[in-house]
Amino acid sequence: MNIRRTVSLGLLMLIMVISGCAGTTPTEKTKTLTLWYWNRSLDDDLIKAAEQQFPGIRIDAQKIGGDFKSKLKTTLAAGSGGPDIVAFNDWVAELFTSSDRFYDLYDLGAQQIEQDFLEWKWRLGVTPGGEMIALPIDTGPTALFYRTDLFEEAGLPSDPDEVHEQLATWDQYFEAGQKLQEHFDNKVKMLDNINNIYNQVNAQSDRIYFNPDDTFIGDTADSSMKTAWDLAVKAAEMKLSANASTQSSEWNAAMNNGRIASFVGAVWMKEILMQAAPDTSGKWRVARAPGGDGNNGGSFLAIMKTSKYPQEAFDVIRWIQNPENQIQSFDKMNLFPSATKALDAPVMSKPEAFFGNQATGEIFSASAMNVKPAYFGGKHGNLNGIVSRELSSVALEGKNPDKAWNDALARVKKELLR
Repeated sequence: MNIRRTVSLGLLMLIMVISGCAGTTPTEKTKTLTLWYWNRSLDDDLIKAAEQQFPGIRIDAQKIGGDFKSKLKTTLAAGSGGPDIVAFNDWVAELFTSSDRFYDLYDLGAQQIEQDFLEWKWRLGVTPGGEMIALPIDTGPTALFYRTDLFEEAGLPSDPDEVHEQLATWDQYFEAGQKLQEHFDNKVKMLDNINNIYNQVNAQSDRIYFNPDDTFIGDTADSSMKTAWDLAVKAAEMKLSANASTQSSEWNAAMNNGRIASFVGAVWMKEILMQAAPDTSGKWRVARAPGGDGNNGGSFLAIMKTSKYPQEAFDVIRWIQNPENQIQSFDKMNLFPSATKALDAPVMSKPEAFFGNQATGEIFSASAMNVKPAYFGGKHGNLNGIVSRELSSVALEGKNPDKAWNDALARVKKELLR
């Protein structure tokens, strides 16, 4: 009897041990999502917080230095490998031809949050065939940066609302530039370079180089290309430009010593300006740009088809890019939001000492709300580079504008045959 009892007790204990071991075995393994991004494209603290938000998810966040786009395209050409999640910059349309390498985010639930984002920004990540391959991160709304002291001394308006009202068109802006330069005996120039004029005029348009079927329209009246070219050339012929390339040492010096009175730039130019011209703190303001609002820059997140966990990856990027987290990223890193709700956040009304305590967020928010949806096409950057070089030859070498335009068109059409 004692032997039976001992055997039964032993069996019971064995069963309990086996059951206990089974109970400690995890039902799911930790899922690792690899993320490729570049420095300051995302908030590192938010990436860490995402791991807390999604227990069981580990994010292998890899900051890619050097030529990020080339590394990504090399990975795509190899046909294998790559991260789960990858960031795109504003060259997103260049990857539409590789859309089969990325998950359609509509299949993962993107339609549920589409209404939360700026329509024009959202559409930039959608292929002409209707596949959404990229979720918006930030935007680059543009505005006119100007020196209040120089404007006032030259008899121009200096209040942002008045500047917007009285310098609403490019012709009005150019005329104001003539007045300013006459006052300062041409020792101060109205603008930095004519390429920025060209880019801004195109940014104000919904039809630049291509139709959604990738038909080139730059040589037709439907495109803003020739209008942008003519306005940039007009600025050169009126000698309104300092011919200082953006972010060059010459540009930095001219901004700091007051040789340039204004320029059109994206919201991310604020930080560049503050670093370049610390001696001018308090003298700058921002107003809505002549000719209309536009956008320059802004990035996205995509999920590669090689990912084993596409739904988990989408849930993570959806959380990182929700309006509340976009507000945090703007406040901390000046990543301007793509979510409409974030544009009304109190931080947008925060005074900024460098800009004379103006809340520039309000100006850039208004700009972001009025950008026209546009299709860029996979060769937008190539074409822009061709035109930019020809414009520089007009501004710096005195090349005949008509010849430069014809040369630009010829090189563009040659590029399109490649």
